[in-house]
Amino acid sequence: MDRRWRSVLLDTLVMTAGFGTLTMMAVAKPDVIAHFGIDDNAYEWQHIAYVFGLFIAFLLGHTRIYEGSFKRSVAIALSWAAIAQALIPLAPNWYVVVFLRFIQGFVVTLVPLFSTQIAHFFVAERPFAKGIVLSGIFWGGVFGSMSAKYAVASFGWKGGFWVTVIIMYAVLALWWVLTEDFEIIHRSEGEARINVWKMPFTWVLGFTFFPALWVIFTIIGFSASLGYSMGWTKEHVATLSTSLNVSKALWSIGMGYVGYMLSRKNPSAKGLFRAIVQVMIFSYAVAFIGLLVYGKAMLAGNYTLALASVVLIGALQGTGPAFWTSAPATYPKSIFPKASFALGLISNSANAIAPTVTEILARQGTGLALAELALMPILGILTLLAVSRMRLPVEELGDAA
Repeated sequence: MDRRWRSVLLDTLVMTAGFGTLTMMAVAKPDVIAHFGIDDNAYEWQHIAYVFGLFIAFLLGHTRIYEGSFKRSVAIALSWAAIAQALIPLAPNWYVVVFLRFIQGFVVTLVPLFSTQIAHFFVAERPFAKGIVLSGIFWGGVFGSMSAKYAVASFGWKGGFWVTVIIMYAVLALWWVLTEDFEIIHRSEGEARINVWKMPFTWVLGFTFFPALWVIFTIIGFSASLGYSMGWTKEHVATLSTSLNVSKALWSIGMGYVGYMLSRKNPSAKGLFRAIVQVMIFSYAVAFIGLLVYGKAMLAGNYTLALASVVLIGALQGTGPAFWTSAPATYPKSIFPKASFALGLISNSANAIAPTVTEILARQGTGLALAELALMPILGILTLLAVSRMRLPVEELGDAA
């Protein structure tokens, strides 16, 4: 197998292990609540902390933590999740657990790190390769939930947590042995001369992915609470969540391949960016139809229709491979790694506010919250149309600026 594609598969395995093992908190919920003597409301603090950690994580990309060895950087990113996972069973109180879950959110820095690696390997194939890697997040959600049940049953909740730590580092060891290293360089002269935060293009491009993450990080929890209020069983809710994860994984790979087919027709910066915009607009359009169907299903309490709708809603993740290949396609080589973290910070700001805003709207009326979710793909399309009219940084500054 080509070493580049072998690295893509290994990256996917690391993503699957890193994100899949984090499902242990949800599976072990009854044991965790009993151990720390908390109620359901206090338990939700850990999820809020984790999601906020996903947002804050991208600030780390502008520090020296992720400068130098690529392999060392990946090990650090995975260790945010693994070390915190090992410490949770030993936490003296629930507040420490909440803090550790915040730290676990930093594992998302794997995404821009792998984007940088893929940019070194590919040009037109970047969306396809990135689609495969990103699918690991959702395969992790599917297989992590299934394996966590057996781990808790066999080793208890504390032992289950420690088993997942062993799995993460075993996968990292395999990846480390088979992966080639390179240097991640943040050039201080380039940063002083070219500040990605001062570019309007950075802000508009960053917000093109914001609507997708708004829905992705809201819909599972919203569906669960709404489903339980309608009398759905735990199995119903779990099946809906699993189906959505599978859908997102398949759309990630599928739209990544479409992006590759479009990109290879014109591998120039403008051609690559045009392919990125086309893939994201199509994905948003499909997801918009899915969210309309989903809204109708939830208002009617129709579980079968809701389950069918997630096949289309998963298209939201089809925007991911295109978005995460936009930095190397549109920014000069000297600054695109930092641009990736900047774009991640802007887009992931949705994580910090989306669930709360949706919950507030739902208190006013379920239909209002459903309408908000359905309008997000339209917002995404409008933002993409705006950014497609802007001049690329690489056109203004040159490829090696």
